[in-house]
Amino acid sequence: MTASTSAPAPERAPVRKRKFLCVVDASDECAAAVHFAARRAANTGGHVALLFVVEPEEYQHWSAVKDIMLEESREEAQDVLTKFADKVQQVTGGPAELIIREGKIREQINALVSEDREIGVLVLGAATGKDGPGPLVSALAGRDQAGRFPLPVTVVPGNLSDEEIDALA
Repeated sequence: MTASTSAPAPERAPVRKRKFLCVVDASDECAAAVHFAARRAANTGGHVALLFVVEPEEYQHWSAVKDIMLEESREEAQDVLTKFADKVQQVTGGPAELIIREGKIREQINALVSEDREIGVLVLGAATGKDGPGPLVSALAGRDQAGRFPLPVTVVPGNLSDEEIDALA
């Protein structure tokens, strides 16, 4: 057996009140992840933060088109967050923290986790199709990142029903 040469996970201050960070988008599997995060928060006295990352496209011309597309992406983010915030409110009885960031999704997740020491668990929904669990799940919970991310990552299969999640959480 060979020793790993990868760097250890960065040090983090102790978590006071557990916050479940759930990365959301318009995909089907996000509903399962949000329900899991909300149920775990309700059962442990924690709360839920919902993160939507707007990943801007590379534009070289027509800044007016870029601005319109960015505004449409922000509106989509707000719609998705509002829908999932309602779900969190129903399950936990409390509001979700809503976060919209712009940039590359992995960079924004890492930055948020570094900035907010109350985040104790990252919750992701996994796609169940033949293309695999999705790029974010593969990137953060896959072989290359295992042990490097500074907090636990919970991957929730997108095909679980609310009842199945309730039994697990």
